[in-house]
Amino acid sequence: MAPVDHGPGDAALWSRAAHGDQDAFGQLFDRHAGAVYSYLFRLTANWSEAEDLTSAVFLHAWRRRAEVVIDRDSSLPWLLGVARRLAQNSSRARKRYQAALARIGTHLADGAPAADPADAVLGRLDSEQRMARLRAAVAKLPRHEREAVELCVWAELDQQAAAVSLGVKVGTVKSRLHRARRRLAAELGAPAEGPGPAPLTRREEP
Repeated sequence: MAPVDHGPGDAALWSRAAHGDQDAFGQLFDRHAGAVYSYLFRLTANWSEAEDLTSAVFLHAWRRRAEVVIDRDSSLPWLLGVARRLAQNSSRARKRYQAALARIGTHLADGAPAADPADAVLGRLDSEQRMARLRAAVAKLPRHEREAVELCVWAELDQQAAAVSLGVKVGTVKSRLHRARRRLAAELGAPAEGPGPAPLTRREEP
């Protein structure tokens, strides 16, 4: 069977985008937007916020298109690094806003669901609730360990790509994953190599 032609690689597309080629940028968006959205949904447990942040990631990427870092002809690690930072900024801004509302005694209910059919809305709410439960255990990890888990397990990057995204050495990522695995095992009451945190080993390098 003939190999599938996936078109130009990321390096070639970003080179074209850096010179203003919007079609090349559109190809990059089509190639990576799904992975960026999935990663952000796991960070936020909110489909609407994940959609908004995905748009913000690619707006930032377009503005900084001449500065993109390519890892083995993939820009996804760099894009996920941008996504992580924007999600952190969004979380801080949301906390400041909620604190301001509390100070003036304003109590607002959650925003109304988007105008979707009822079954679609319920499905989204259910997925958010399930993701929130998954995030609860990971949220207890120290920040550096949590970020390594989010990239290597949720975003399914290998350790080298995660290192590019975080701006650290590969060995640092490996040690953070090792510590995270032990902490999660203790939190979940499972052996360090048992079924609970086992996915943490999936993207480790030999």
